Amino acid sequence: MREIQLSEDLDDRYDRLARDLGGRALAGLLAVAGSTLLLLGGAVVGAVATWDAIGRGAPMETLFWVLFMLGSVAAIWATLASLLSLAPRPAGVEVARAQVGELYELADALTDAAGARPIRRIYVTGDINASIVQRPRQLGLGAIATDLLIGLPLAHALDPRQLAAVIAHEIGHVVARQRGMRGRSAWLQAWWMRTLDELVAALPRGFPWFDPQGDALCARMLVLAQLEEYAADQTAARLVGAELLAGTLLELCCKADFLTNDYLPRVHALSERDAAPCVRPYREMGHGFAAGFAQSGAAMDPQRLLRADAGDPFHPALQDRLDAIGVGMPERQQASGPSAAQHFFGDSLPFLAWHFDRAWLECLREVRRVALSPCEQAPELESEPALRTA
Repeated sequence: MREIQLSEDLDDRYDRLARDLGGRALAGLLAVAGSTLLLLGGAVVGAVATWDAIGRGAPMETLFWVLFMLGSVAAIWATLASLLSLAPRPAGVEVARAQVGELYELADALTDAAGARPIRRIYVTGDINASIVQRPRQLGLGAIATDLLIGLPLAHALDPRQLAAVIAHEIGHVVARQRGMRGRSAWLQAWWMRTLDELVAALPRGFPWFDPQGDALCARMLVLAQLEEYAADQTAARLVGAELLAGTLLELCCKADFLTNDYLPRVHALSERDAAPCVRPYREMGHGFAAGFAQSGAAMDPQRLLRADAGDPFHPALQDRLDAIGVGMPERQQASGPSAAQHFFGDSLPFLAWHFDRAWLECLREVRRVALSPCEQAPELESEPALRTA
């Protein structure tokens, strides 16, 4: 199995920064663990001194040592809580191989071609996005497990080949990350960031060192995130071709703009006018893209989006990404055939749409709850459709 190599310059920059941040995160976690042991020793000393002061009949000294012991115990509790803060579980609906076997086969083929660790589970989310979640097994000592998250709107927005390009890009993240500290650098960075966040929340405002440390770590992690995007694009370009990847990035940019600025605002406007809205945004999303996108501003003038896109803290600008893989302004291809959602999810689509429509209606119900009178009734969703597994 051949591992795809990154370009030499990007390879060196990414590896150096990943190792540095991973090492700093590990050192910080060990320092916090060591401070917990010191605090435990202080609590024991306080308990012994309290007992001795009680025996000597010294009330003020006893009070001092009691307060010292209680402060040490409180500090131990806060430190352990920050150190043991758990990463959030993958959000979304897990789909098994029996339900979406072709999607798993596609992910397996791409990971094998890239020399990356295989995808363990696939989740479907309600966002027009895709991502990977990695964590070690066996309490941090086992091999790194990788889960893939695919947004249902993303699958509706793309055709099967374009979704393959998106999955190839996500696998590119795995390829890049497994080069740093055997895949543990990103996990250690995330753990250290969660620990710092918890410590900053527990300590008095403006406590020295922790705030600057967190800000510096965040800034350097954002630099690493952008380098990783370029690295993932290079891997995806080698797996599926630069032209397909470039077209997919542009298509996704246009469809995300349509979803955010056209489709969803219309859905919300309908829900505000109707006390019991019949529209179901996820159930109708495929039809919305098929019927409404061609007349949208994003479809008619994609170059406007390309010029306006300046990236975000985690992603470089789209034009910079296209330049990095050596492709200019790609031509948008008219969609033909089934969407990736229809192709890969098939009979599971009704259940997935029902799940996310239910979450949307529950959110809508919560927003309306205060304004509703006792006689009014929030909108209800039809019964859950069956989820076929074969």
